Amino acid sequence: MNDIVIGNERDLKNKINECRTEIEKNDRILRSIFNELKLHRTDLEDAIQKRDELNAKVKEQVAKARTFKINRDVANKEIAELKKLKNSSQEKIKSIKDNISHLKSKRDDFNKISKGNLEFLSKVYADELDKILNADIPLEHEISIFKRLSEFKNRINAAQMADEVHKSIMDIYKNLKGVVVTEQDLHKKIKSLASESQKNHLEMLEIYSKIDVIRKEADEHHLIITSKRAITTPLRNKIDPLKAKIASLRDTLDIYLDKLNGISIVKDEKRIEDKHMVAKERYEQTGKMSLEDLKLLMEKGDLKF
Repeated sequence: MNDIVIGNERDLKNKINECRTEIEKNDRILRSIFNELKLHRTDLEDAIQKRDELNAKVKEQVAKARTFKINRDVANKEIAELKKLKNSSQEKIKSIKDNISHLKSKRDDFNKISKGNLEFLSKVYADELDKILNADIPLEHEISIFKRLSEFKNRINAAQMADEVHKSIMDIYKNLKGVVVTEQDLHKKIKSLASESQKNHLEMLEIYSKIDVIRKEADEHHLIITSKRAITTPLRNKIDPLKAKIASLRDTLDIYLDKLNGISIVKDEKRIEDKHMVAKERYEQTGKMSLEDLKLLMEKGDLKF
């Protein structure tokens, strides 16, 4: 800017006016940008605050939902373990029932052979034996009784075996009762845990439903932020170049003003010198002078007191 060549004072003043006009124009643009940014700033700050508050709520609700999820998963894990035990109990019950069915079939086969209970068969056997031992009976009758005793012996043995098998069945039934009770207890526990798991699952789903609503609202505010920043960012990007341009114009203006000031000083000095010459000539020719002439002659050293 120091290399600017100015033809005359008028050109310099025109340049100064142009520079001031340009500065004012850019100042107006800058103020307009700041005013527009101010208008958007409130909406932007409100949207950011609301979005952040909603995101904080989402974080809080997610923590709650996670707690219910953990509780649900713990219950489900326990259910899975209990179901294994229940399946094992059911397999054991089936095995016991199969064994009982087999023993019942075996007992029924013995009962078919015995055709009566052990007490009745034992009494009949004892009566027939007493007849052989104590009664005076014909030989044919005695032979017939021996045949029946042999048959009763087999039937009594079968009845004894049936009783033993029946006793085994009763013992197994006692064992089965305990296994069934265990299976029923497992079923109750599974049912209770399933209810607890479902309750936690529903609570978790309800919270996630709330989270979706909150997130949707937060996204709406985020869209506002994005749209506002799409407007304000280009405006902000204009600020520094405008400030730099204004600063450069002011520097140029200072140079112009300095040059104009220099021209004014020269003109003033010439005007004073012209006045001094006139005053000196008037004094030398007439011996008269005005107060202004006196001041000039004294300043220039023409007169001393």
